[in-house]
Amino acid sequence: MSLRRFFPCLEWGRAYDRTALTRDLLAAVIVTIMLIPQSLAYALLAGLPAEVGLYASILPLVAYSVFGTSRALAVGPVAVVSLMTAAAIGTLGISDMGEKITAALTLAALSGLLLVLFGMLRLGFIANLLSHPVISGFITASGLLIAFSQIRHILGIAADGHTLVGIVAALADGIGDTNPATLGIGLFSLVLLLGVRRFLTGFLIRSGMKPDGAALVARAGPVLAVVLSILGARLLDLEGYGVALVGVVPQGLPPLTWPSLTTDLVLRLLPAAALISLIGFVESVSVAQTLAARKRQRIDLDQELVGLGAANLAAAASGGYPVTGGFARSVVNFDAGAETPAAGAFTAAGIALATVFLTPLLYSLPKATLAATIIVAVLSLVDLGSIRRTWRYSKSDFTAMAATISLTLTVGVEAGVTAGVLLSVLLFLFKTSRPHMAIVGLVPGSEHFRNIDRHSVIVSSRVMTLRVDESLYFANARFLEDRIYALAAAHPALEHFVLMCPAVNEIDASALESLEAINDRLRAAGVTFHLSEVKGPVMDRLKCCHFLDDLTGQVFLSQFEALKILDPSVLQTGNAGGN
Repeated sequence: MSLRRFFPCLEWGRAYDRTALTRDLLAAVIVTIMLIPQSLAYALLAGLPAEVGLYASILPLVAYSVFGTSRALAVGPVAVVSLMTAAAIGTLGISDMGEKITAALTLAALSGLLLVLFGMLRLGFIANLLSHPVISGFITASGLLIAFSQIRHILGIAADGHTLVGIVAALADGIGDTNPATLGIGLFSLVLLLGVRRFLTGFLIRSGMKPDGAALVARAGPVLAVVLSILGARLLDLEGYGVALVGVVPQGLPPLTWPSLTTDLVLRLLPAAALISLIGFVESVSVAQTLAARKRQRIDLDQELVGLGAANLAAAASGGYPVTGGFARSVVNFDAGAETPAAGAFTAAGIALATVFLTPLLYSLPKATLAATIIVAVLSLVDLGSIRRTWRYSKSDFTAMAATISLTLTVGVEAGVTAGVLLSVLLFLFKTSRPHMAIVGLVPGSEHFRNIDRHSVIVSSRVMTLRVDESLYFANARFLEDRIYALAAAHPALEHFVLMCPAVNEIDASALESLEAINDRLRAAGVTFHLSEVKGPVMDRLKCCHFLDDLTGQVFLSQFEALKILDPSVLQTGNAGGN
């Protein structure tokens, strides 16, 4: 059982049959067609040679198919991780391409080691460290950065920058040097890709094709743009007009590589590797869980860490750079009928064949076409509507989201995601440090208790019940003490105080000390302290210490039982349980 846990392929491999093979092969063909132009484009986005994207789409896919648990996740280069890779390498201040490739390999190796380590330590819950508004804000800002960063390739000018302000300023300075031929091929690719995405599916459906098939054909739009651009570049001799081409792409399988593990480079890249690991894992898991739910399957978060870690280690060993699960290609993989992770291994074989036989054809591929491919792909990442929805629903979540977007655009991707994580944690601590508490009373004619400020309820002058709607821990323990002391002081006739705990899932050591202090102080004031509706796991913890022995009152199974024993007259007044 433990062997199958670490090698999920042994689980699905036992039931692998001809039907699964056929579906996996079909899905692999479709994803391979889609992944080739994406891999080339994302490598250029990362500031690396185009072939590095192809290399990152071979062995990593095989590694994930062995260690991953998602049946449909397609691993490889993605836009956000490529942007983060470019930013991380950019901070090193190196210009030699060989050194950049070494840094990318090292980044992949560090990310892989961290992910595997987290998986072995069963830290899959780290996916919850980033709130959805923070992730949405970061991806939206990254999509905008990526799109603006590719405009220079559409214009055929030199315009570097790692922030939106820097990119826009550089574009403004260089726009006078726009190459008309490059602009023409770039606009042609943009219009073609947008047109295919917007209109081709509907056209194919009206022509009699099934919706699923039409959607898959439409997703092959980048391949059409690549083919037409290559033909145009050759027939029109666009290179002679100054159009930048991909150029020579080495032919053959990826080389065996080894990252640099020098202390200085590792220390400089480690923070970026940690952020790439976190963002990549969150993005991958969100896709994998969504697709798994559609087939009533499940994924193992801890094993997903291992699977993605293995994929990144494989990238480091085969000339690639950091990878993760991609949304678009995973959806295509799912829609194409992929049954098992073997589809990823077959896709890797398809990419490998392309590196052996097709790379000479890529020489005449204009970089403007790849830039258009990236722009169209990342437009789906920009979700401006989520900003408005978050503002309406939660101002605190909007604060974290806005800070993430602002810092990502103005300072950089690392600053943006770091601020998002810190703000998420700080806002969580702030909100839970002041938990919602309510004095409750009996709803007439029932056994239910509700907030006295929201409902017409019956209360006792001798018994006060405070319901706390949060787990009790170090950050809110003192707040609870202060609230109870203030209530006790404001009600001199009080004889019993009941802490109602239906939402308390945890009481840590600091909160336990606070409960002991409350018990002692209420005893000194002549008030008996009780608990009600304590959950089983919490009760088990309380039984391990002397708190229950020293408690002046009782622990009641229900609040109704507490009131029935402590002040039966209230029940008579409310005709509890009556019709």
